[in-house]
Amino acid sequence: MTLSPIENTVRFGLFELDLRTRQLTKNGVKIRLPQQSIQALSLLLERPGEIVTREELQQRLWPSDVFVDFDHGLNKSIQKLRDALGDSAGSPRYIETIPRIGYRFVGPANGATAIREPTSDTNTPLPQNLASAPQAGIAGSRRARWLLIAACIALGALAAGWLIRWRLRASEPIQSLAVLPLDNLSGDPSQEYFADGMTDELITMLAKNSTLRVVSRTSVMQYKGARRPLPEIARALGVDGILEGSIARSGEKVHMTIQLIQAPSDTHLWAESYDRSSNDVAALPGEAARDVANRLHSSLASITPARYINPAAHDAYLQGRYLWWEGDNDASFPYFKKATELQPDYALAWFGLSSYYGAGAMFGQLDPRPALPQEDFTAQKCLQLDPSASECHLAMAGDELLSKWNVEEALRETSRAIELDPRSADAYELRSRILQALNRQEESIQAQKTALEFNPADPWTLALALWIARRYDAALTDVQQRVVATPRDPILQLFLAMNYRGKGMDKESIQCLEKYYLYAEGPATADALHRAFERGGAKAAVEWQIKFVKARAAKHYVSPVDLAELYAQLGDREQTLALFEEAFRQHAPGLLWIQCDSAYDFLHSDERYRSIIKRVGLPPAY
Repeated sequence: MTLSPIENTVRFGLFELDLRTRQLTKNGVKIRLPQQSIQALSLLLERPGEIVTREELQQRLWPSDVFVDFDHGLNKSIQKLRDALGDSAGSPRYIETIPRIGYRFVGPANGATAIREPTSDTNTPLPQNLASAPQAGIAGSRRARWLLIAACIALGALAAGWLIRWRLRASEPIQSLAVLPLDNLSGDPSQEYFADGMTDELITMLAKNSTLRVVSRTSVMQYKGARRPLPEIARALGVDGILEGSIARSGEKVHMTIQLIQAPSDTHLWAESYDRSSNDVAALPGEAARDVANRLHSSLASITPARYINPAAHDAYLQGRYLWWEGDNDASFPYFKKATELQPDYALAWFGLSSYYGAGAMFGQLDPRPALPQEDFTAQKCLQLDPSASECHLAMAGDELLSKWNVEEALRETSRAIELDPRSADAYELRSRILQALNRQEESIQAQKTALEFNPADPWTLALALWIARRYDAALTDVQQRVVATPRDPILQLFLAMNYRGKGMDKESIQCLEKYYLYAEGPATADALHRAFERGGAKAAVEWQIKFVKARAAKHYVSPVDLAELYAQLGDREQTLALFEEAFRQHAPGLLWIQCDSAYDFLHSDERYRSIIKRVGLPPAY
């Protein structure tokens, strides 16, 4: 009997690595790993028990023309491999670290062993024990053989059915996509802004230049650094495709890799790598987005030609956007300003500046008197430079709303922004806020729900729309679900407090306010509010907040509307109306939404209040 190999695999523990397809499985279930990790495992398994040096791994994992921080990249590849194997550096079962030298495979393995079967060689003698077996035994063996064959046929039919279903599922077209945050392989934590910025631009270009539904940056950023199964992430985001990858910048060289995964079956569909100089990096997200769209047959017929972007201006813009998304509006300003100075015709840089001024004034971080004229200038500049950009019409919508109180024109600008980018969660969110000021609450909720289709991880905007519509129970349900995921988010605690206040549940409202101050200001502030409530109830708690806000106003700008809301909770008509008049003189954006807060309901019949609403240009809500 001659034997012949029919497969080329290495088995160790519950794992099996196919050396031809570079596929790792555990108990037959495929494990998704980056190719660098698979290559490292292959090299270690080729020489079990031997030390494989870091230099040898470098030669196998990265070609000589690839620019990457090798130490950081190798460490990350080995860590991902250990995570997949359930291994650890401290007590290795499979991969042992040899400090400053390399690694060694220390687990038991059946190296490249083959499953073998007999050939049809009729001259091969039977083993002696079978040659002398009784005829009854031979007949029993035949019956057993037929039973085994029948069982194999049945199992084969089941397996074939499963395989057909799996292949059909794997072949389903991808219609929705999540771009996970690119791993920063530069070996420099200060380059996180670059990795996040390139992720953001890749998302933007995919949304613009394909028919795919692409979820927003806010939604995917919660999975930065997360080691969760891709099908689980895809289900949470409501997508059927995942794009993941890494990026490294070393000197003047940039290396980016991306791979496309069909999420339900966790099937690798396509991968590509890109090497560019820093002078060409601004065009890289657009190029990668077109490659992905073409691979999925979802590219749009007309794609706007890429404009030249000064590399230094692009880098400053990415740093500004990174800080702005992180909630540090003040820190974003010098980077946006630098980008406009380095390239005065860079439209997105002006959009960044407009976002800084608009958000700062809207949320009371900037005095609107100097800030809003700057918002007007920067938004106009952005639109002049690129009227085809959705972002520039979004900037103009903010300008019409905040700087000019031209609410209807602001609504039209959001419509134009959505025409240019129908998947813009930001445009739908701003549209929702404008509809709230116009007292069109059901339309506002629907606009916000549309925004959530593209940004399902948005933490509070739907709750805000529901609160304004006085649907307190629905708003509480939404916020409470989100608090489970991020219990120390101060804004969510503030929204809980607002809804409990709307329901007249003062004790629960103050308890949530205490958590808000605990997470936003610290335990001393939260304790002070708690003591005030214990001493004199809800009225004393509001009076304490008034003192706290006035103390802050001595050092930083505070919108008169913020104080007016507190005096309104005390039922103080004269102080509330006086603060509204001051807010009108300052052109404070908060006046646009005073009809949305039930705290002001007792003023609706007051002619002075009606006069303010009319001067702001809003339809009355009564």
